Amino acid sequence: MASEPRLVLASASPRRLDLLRQIGIAPDAIEAADLDETPQSDETPRQLALRLAQAKALHVAARSPDSYVLAADTVVALGRRVLPKAEDPAQVRACLDLLSGRAHKVLTGVAVVAPGGRRAARLVESRVRFKRLDRADIDAYVACGEGVGKAGGYAIQGYAGALVIALQGSYSGVVGLPLYECANLLAGLGFRRP
Repeated sequence: MASEPRLVLASASPRRLDLLRQIGIAPDAIEAADLDETPQSDETPRQLALRLAQAKALHVAARSPDSYVLAADTVVALGRRVLPKAEDPAQVRACLDLLSGRAHKVLTGVAVVAPGGRRAARLVESRVRFKRLDRADIDAYVACGEGVGKAGGYAIQGYAGALVIALQGSYSGVVGLPLYECANLLAGLGFRRP
């Protein structure tokens, strides 16, 4: 009897791995796709998130053609402005200054490539509103170190959760992997949970 195809998570994010495990899915391998994530000219934040998720899935699928490959990309946007994945505390501070007292969008693209090349993708949009942040709020968050390496300079599943007034949409999507859409994409392409 032939073995079931493997599932490869095309992300090195420990948060995405934890989210998958919450719904009983454990990837057989993790292979991050190291791609240029620079937005293209006139590309909207929605287009960017979906394009990057699909590009990551296809990149890893080329190395693992007999596997299911799952990829995602999360973009934090204020209007058409894409906030960076904060590389240092100064960028975390700059992002929080922009997000203070405002609503913003978190766009997460999810893409799956199945054995044989069939593929599917979805974009999940959530709206997050931060409280008005004073200097002490921002200083404390920067000092905790959570925001470095995160889109928009924050991680909602950590200390930043105390800064959020409202969230409309997918909490798991804001963390980095919308579970409902992810499970449906996999099932729709024939992936069976062990």
